[in-house]
Amino acid sequence: MAMAEETPSRLGRGLAALIGEDTAFALGDKEAPPPKGVREVPIEFLRANPFQPRHNFRPEDLEDLANSIREKGVLQPIVVRPVPGEENRYEIVAGERRWRASQAAQLHKVPVIVKELTDAESLEIAIIENVQRADLNAVEEAAGYERLMQQFSYTQDQLSKLIGKSRSHVANTLRLLALPDSVRGLIEEGKLSAGQARPLIGHAEAEKFAREIVAKGLSAREAEALTRKPDPAAASTKPKSLPRAEKDADTLALEKNISDQLGLKVEISYSGDKGGEVKIAYKTLEQLDEICRRLAGRTAQKMQ
Repeated sequence: MAMAEETPSRLGRGLAALIGEDTAFALGDKEAPPPKGVREVPIEFLRANPFQPRHNFRPEDLEDLANSIREKGVLQPIVVRPVPGEENRYEIVAGERRWRASQAAQLHKVPVIVKELTDAESLEIAIIENVQRADLNAVEEAAGYERLMQQFSYTQDQLSKLIGKSRSHVANTLRLLALPDSVRGLIEEGKLSAGQARPLIGHAEAEKFAREIVAKGLSAREAEALTRKPDPAAASTKPKSLPRAEKDADTLALEKNISDQLGLKVEISYSGDKGGEVKIAYKTLEQLDEICRRLAGRTAQKMQ
């Protein structure tokens, strides 16, 4: 389904723009009075949201919330949308954890606010609510961003405005999806943080280093240092490199020109009919993101 045409104009305005000021206020403030339009419906009328980016609901957290609901009830209404073609059936947009805990607390009815929302809006709200509450692990967050980009044609800039995060945060989070399944599993289990995992992206021994980082309890900075250590066995068997050919003045001048513009070390090699390569050395993920941003900017200018 295509993204609603009015969606980009709302980017950056958060939950209030998508589901209304009163509803958003209730979602963020448990002491707020119930907003207009709240009604109670049988709990079995509700079903889970297929666009829900969160997949892991810790049993202990649900039990704690269920105990609170038994004592005080559901203090924040669940935002739902009607299921097309089905009477008295609603799909949860925001508040699935409350719904699950209410089931555990054996409630018969729950307070809801019914909203007419598109698929894109439903996914937007689910992501915003979870990100603002830090309920998503980094892999779930990345998967939600990717779905908005692939299914609803969002750009990274639009996403950053939508969720109130920097573009580099969005880019770095999306890069986590390139990790092996086993490493992403460690992130989803809470054993590995996004900061610890980023140095492993694209690394040939990502799984090995991930296990070592978890076992030793290394910090993100220590994890980055670990992945940079040379392998002694590989170094001893590495063939000696041939002496490099001298570069001509034009190549040296071009290297210096690009290096000055990027602020990074640049090497250009040329092998006649075989072509050549340009190497740009970076030390931090922020520098890599800046390189990508500049390249993407140049590409966009050429296309205009």
